[in-house]
Amino acid sequence: PAAERYGLSPRLDRWVVKHAFQWLAEHSELGEVIDSLAINLCGHSLGDNKLLEFIYRELERQRFSPSLVKFEITETSAIANLAETQKFIRTVKSYGCGFSLDDFGSGLSSFAYLKNLPVDYLKIDGMFVKDIVHDPIDRAMVKSINEIGQVMNKKTIAEFVENDEILNVLRELGVNYAQGYGIGRPKPLEELLHDALLKSTV
Repeated sequence: PAAERYGLSPRLDRWVVKHAFQWLAEHSELGEVIDSLAINLCGHSLGDNKLLEFIYRELERQRFSPSLVKFEITETSAIANLAETQKFIRTVKSYGCGFSLDDFGSGLSSFAYLKNLPVDYLKIDGMFVKDIVHDPIDRAMVKSINEIGQVMNKKTIAEFVENDEILNVLRELGVNYAQGYGIGRPKPLEELLHDALLKSTV
């Protein structure tokens, strides 16, 4: 919020994009062990044509497969700037990158907006996931979001997956991916790459 208040968030997004792209270019072996790298963008960046130009230039300069990049924005940011969001998503997808809608289900009209956003992935809001084992309403919400996502040919990702019990319920519901401490804790990129390469050779 402080970065957005003082107009610094687009500069921060550029820094993250530049360094993430540079890291991807320096680790050509990454594509064999990791599906993609997700980059979160702030809502204020969605209407920034200069950021789109910056992303394109960096992709051309660094020379790695754009499919390794998945950009993410929150649902609330997306619907606050719907026309700009649509343009942004279509443009980065034309570059070959993927796009995720984060915290899906947190808005009051989530499904109404979804038809107008050409995203590849829906990240189901963790507030519906964390109590899914014991709360039938949360389970029904996740089931509904997942089913709509599948009908629209979008992959679903559940957030806040803290244990195997939650993971098993998500498997039963057919959710595509899971994210949370029960899957893996945050770690430095170098450590992540080392662990992934180690697993691929075992």
